[in-house]
Amino acid sequence: MATPSPDHPPQAADRQDGLRVAVIGASGYGGLQTLRLLQDHPSLRVTYLGGERSSGKRWSELVPFLPLPGDPIVQSPDAAAIAAVADLALLSLPNGLASTLVPGLLERGVKVVDLSADYRFRSLAQWQEVYSSEARAFPRSDADLCHEAVYGLVEWEAERIAAARLVAAPGCFPTASLLALLPFLQQGLIEPSGIIIDAKTGTSGGGRAAKEHLLLAEASEAVAPYGVVGHRHTSEIEQLAGQAAGQPIQLQFTPHLMPMVRGLLATVYGRLRDPGLTAEDCTTVLEAAYRQAPCVSVLPVGTYPSTKWVRQTNRALIGVQVDQRTGQLVLMSAIDNLIKGQAGQGVQCLNLLAGLPATTGLPLLPFYP
Repeated sequence: MATPSPDHPPQAADRQDGLRVAVIGASGYGGLQTLRLLQDHPSLRVTYLGGERSSGKRWSELVPFLPLPGDPIVQSPDAAAIAAVADLALLSLPNGLASTLVPGLLERGVKVVDLSADYRFRSLAQWQEVYSSEARAFPRSDADLCHEAVYGLVEWEAERIAAARLVAAPGCFPTASLLALLPFLQQGLIEPSGIIIDAKTGTSGGGRAAKEHLLLAEASEAVAPYGVVGHRHTSEIEQLAGQAAGQPIQLQFTPHLMPMVRGLLATVYGRLRDPGLTAEDCTTVLEAAYRQAPCVSVLPVGTYPSTKWVRQTNRALIGVQVDQRTGQLVLMSAIDNLIKGQAGQGVQCLNLLAGLPATTGLPLLPFYP
């Protein structure tokens, strides 16, 4: 695990008209957020829309509330067709499906940011174990690409992302959890065992496809845990946490569904190795880690983040407290699950691949309330 990386990559984009971007999975929530962010982007322009269920339809039929120039037709994803009109591709596809497209794109020189989990694990065997149903549906032989892919947590891997051709953007839960946790694991300030992550997300985290548990009548006026043991994001978080700590990490992760559309709050608990550390000391640790990270803000001691404070922005807000009675560190991290937790982070990665500052074209201030 690298140290936190600066916002500016070593080179700058050299195309005056901007690099061309294909957005695949365009009509899902991840694709919609991406297209909205790229609408006003000064250096990236969308030249291809791809989708499976939406292919063959005009954009205005699918998304009349977000008009695109020329009202393009959504295409069935094809690597050769994408490569003919795009320099970069952002994939927002169901798990397993991206792996059928990525090798062909890379062979044709298209750099890829993948929002699915297909390349988040450095080992293909581990992906096949965690995503067993997808592995049966999509047989794969691209272990080399799993090893090559750079994990797209921009604040920690900016330099590697800028030099990559395949970036695996993190999930929303890992993003919020790892941003809070990594500085303390890297410096050995908390015990590697006994870490607990209690996280809560809005219903948009389940995607745009119809699901019974996300119906208004089901999710409204209720808070419900799910995936209590063995949630897929647990392994992803453990992989990165172990790299930062320099040893294997096992932790407890429990997500909850909240009756809101968007937003994610992760509360992370870890036991301090030095019980004399104060909340002020731990705030200093976070401030030092993210002093060059404009998308991450550390709150003063006693101020705790709210999901509404980051709604529709690419910011992460982190608060910290220490329970001197128990020696427990309490970290609280809030993000918008669809922006910093998905499409916004994807655009950060596209920016770095294009030689641009990572924050180019990204919203950092919310409309409130």
